[in-house]
Amino acid sequence: MFKTEQEEFWAGEFGNQYIQRNQGVTLVARNIALFTKILTYTKSIQSIIEFGSNIGLNLIAIKHLLPKVELSSIEINSQAVEKLKSNIKEIKIYHQSILDFVPDYQRDLVLVKGVLIHINPDMLNKTYALLYQTSRRYICIVEYYNPTPVEVPYRGNSNVLFKRDFTGELLDKYQDLKLIDYGFVYHRDNNFPQDDFNWFLLEKVN
Repeated sequence: MFKTEQEEFWAGEFGNQYIQRNQGVTLVARNIALFTKILTYTKSIQSIIEFGSNIGLNLIAIKHLLPKVELSSIEINSQAVEKLKSNIKEIKIYHQSILDFVPDYQRDLVLVKGVLIHINPDMLNKTYALLYQTSRRYICIVEYYNPTPVEVPYRGNSNVLFKRDFTGELLDKYQDLKLIDYGFVYHRDNNFPQDDFNWFLLEKVN
């Protein structure tokens, strides 16, 4: 059914368990703080699609900040899709693997948060192409950073979490992408901690 073991991993029981560990208003509040900062550097965003949205905690936060924005989601896990439908009433959902997604129209902003780290490294170039093709203007990447590719054990599992310079690779691949800003959110932040993520905002420039 899937091209890689990582897709099967997230579509199955581990993906279901992830949902139980990651939900609630506290996480939404943290995301509101994060996206308030990121969206400050954007303008005229009418549509957003998230690659790998799970139950929609990022999109819920963004909806608070941009109430009229059109939202779309690509999500592989069936239980996550059902919760996403109940969490956000007006949203276009592509219930499929990112690697099977075919861009139908461009969105003003494409978001990927904590997802590239779980994609098979052999499939990253395909994923980068999908991010780029789906974006009309902005791409926002929020992931673990490492200057060189490295695999990291994840909750007792191997070959499911990878750190690298995703943004740098995307910038090298597409010369019309420009780095607008970037930052880091520390897990010991006093008010709005995240899981030691680096965020990057890119813009297409012609």
